[in-house]
Amino acid sequence: MTPLLQGLVTIVLGVGGCIAYFYGANLLLDKVLFPARGPKIGRNITRANMVRPWLFLFPALFVLGLYLAYPVVGSFWRSLYGRDGDSFIGLGNYQALFADETFRTAVVNNLLWVLVVPAAATFFGLIAAQLTDRLSWGNIAKSIIFMPMAISFVGASLIWKFVYANDADIGLINAIRTGLGADEAVDVMQVPFWNNFFLMVILIWIQTGFAMVILSAALRGIPEETVEAAIIDGANPFQIFFRIKVPQIMGTIVVVWTTITFLVLKVFDIVYTMTGGNFGTQILPSYMMSYMFRDDGRATAVAFVIMLIVLPVMVWNILQARKELR
Repeated sequence: MTPLLQGLVTIVLGVGGCIAYFYGANLLLDKVLFPARGPKIGRNITRANMVRPWLFLFPALFVLGLYLAYPVVGSFWRSLYGRDGDSFIGLGNYQALFADETFRTAVVNNLLWVLVVPAAATFFGLIAAQLTDRLSWGNIAKSIIFMPMAISFVGASLIWKFVYANDADIGLINAIRTGLGADEAVDVMQVPFWNNFFLMVILIWIQTGFAMVILSAALRGIPEETVEAAIIDGANPFQIFFRIKVPQIMGTIVVVWTTITFLVLKVFDIVYTMTGGNFGTQILPSYMMSYMFRDDGRATAVAFVIMLIVLPVMVWNILQARKELR
């Protein structure tokens, strides 16, 4: 079967199956389970209307459970087995994780990433959005700032690898140090603790453009009347920005912040490309990858821990979205 014919058959079967399911569900409710006739017609119609939405939602709920809930439960169950995949060890993998110093380092580094990157990217994006809107060539500036978003994480890492190179002729940092009189070049990727922040700079550089575009649209949506009223009252530009504009787009700022937070919790490419998780730069995804092909139970346990860390952020984001809809 050719791909074109296969696609057409899939569409026909999918659409036809959906139509048949919904038609059959209505027929089952109205003709078999709760027939709209006889002395109980009112009660049957009420019951049918109560059940009907759940029948219509069942396909989506089934697919969601199959592709989301089942893998979560299956992953947790898999994490309770040993390296060979056959010996049940209970919470042994989790006990080994929390006893591993490298895992604790990865957790601390992940917390640093979550605290620094979303805040810095959102802040710089907000400042860039405000400043570029005041420039005659602001669209060009926005294009330049947004350009890193078009680069893959691996490509961006390779670019910054040259910036951080342990060579004054190539590396920008060492060139500056040499210009200031430093005798020896330094490999910033091997400087304990601080090398994590040098890695964060790469993701901040990439995500600032994303934050700028979203926040720029939000700033343009602020009513001019509020700004004009503040100017008449004698507010200076800083007061207008931080006390008038920022509070009005706080919902958008939160959305940008949480979106970047989700990305940070899943980041892997940058650390793997730059250091491979060495020199104290290990994070949970790279730590999980180090066990992926030699201890599947341990790697699955790390994946489950990452999910537990992401879950509170996701729940908080959903609650905030519901508040804004009210």
